[in-house]
Amino acid sequence: MNERFGNVPASLTGITITPAHRDFFNAIPKVELHCHLLGAVRQETFIALAEKSNAPIERSEIDSFYTRGEKPVGVLRVLRALDEYLLTDPDDLHRITYEYLADAAAHNVRHSEFFWNPTGTVRVSKIEYGNAQAAIVAAIRDAAADFGLSARLIPSIDREADPDEAVALVEWMKQHRADEVAGIGIDYRENDRPPELFWKAYRNAREAGFKTTAHAGEFGMPWRNVETAVDLLKVDRVDHGYTIVDNPELAARYAESGIVFTVVPTNSYYLRTLPPEQWAERHPIRKMPELGLKIHPNTDDPTLHKINPSEAWELMFSHFGFGIDDLRSFMMNGIDGAWVDATTQNTWRKQWAEDFDALATNLA
Repeated sequence: MNERFGNVPASLTGITITPAHRDFFNAIPKVELHCHLLGAVRQETFIALAEKSNAPIERSEIDSFYTRGEKPVGVLRVLRALDEYLLTDPDDLHRITYEYLADAAAHNVRHSEFFWNPTGTVRVSKIEYGNAQAAIVAAIRDAAADFGLSARLIPSIDREADPDEAVALVEWMKQHRADEVAGIGIDYRENDRPPELFWKAYRNAREAGFKTTAHAGEFGMPWRNVETAVDLLKVDRVDHGYTIVDNPELAARYAESGIVFTVVPTNSYYLRTLPPEQWAERHPIRKMPELGLKIHPNTDDPTLHKINPSEAWELMFSHFGFGIDDLRSFMMNGIDGAWVDATTQNTWRKQWAEDFDALATNLA
């Protein structure tokens, strides 16, 4: 196993990663389009919040949350623990948001769009939606002033909850509009909670002018979940979406449409189910660009996956075998998929391409 990436198998590509490579991966201008706020909590912050709330969680259990073994377990139990025991007031949300954005900025993330599950915050943590959102938005603005990155919040549907809770979430968003709150997503266990259950919340969000995305085709779930997310829910981008490779005809249609797939090199499902010596070779991420799909690499749950944005890009090069030109394309895909105005996108395309090309020349 590779010590730098927790449980990720060592690279079999034969590529030697030098300090110059790592400087390059760090310096690439980045957007982060697929990250969960509660999956980005620093370990020391988790401990501090547990002590503050007198949470019934042993230190050994907290340490286990931040350990990824050879066959990693999922992170959903950690996210549930945060809602149930640790988040007690809006200041907690401000702290973890500000710290996440500070950590992202250290890896030249210039724009982040991150998920937060309000249903757990409101129903379990007992923090009113408006107060919770205001604390996160304040942290976004504080981080922008201190670190220079922009960010958008994506309130995300808990698909394990009743679909009516998703409809309520959209109503909360409509009542507490803020420029930093761009649209909705959906996450948690997909296995028996397909996208179509939440059609009403997505319809209402679109009608209210919000952008939409959805976790689909994760955990080995069938490509039909990706099709439903795109064709029924009409999402603007897809999170994960790996099983689309099982339907090349549908993949060709989505390639032509230009929809962006936010992928995660450290996704737990494939690390658990594929042999270590074949993990990167057989991972669907490798096939997606071959089918013409626009992909963009992300961290998902950075502190729990033991990955940072620079390392996510490094894995695309060192383990999945994509070249420097591929990374440049992925960077541009991220700009295309970002929920910002066209003028900002055009400015980023020009400036970031110049920055990337200068970095690539120096690396060469």
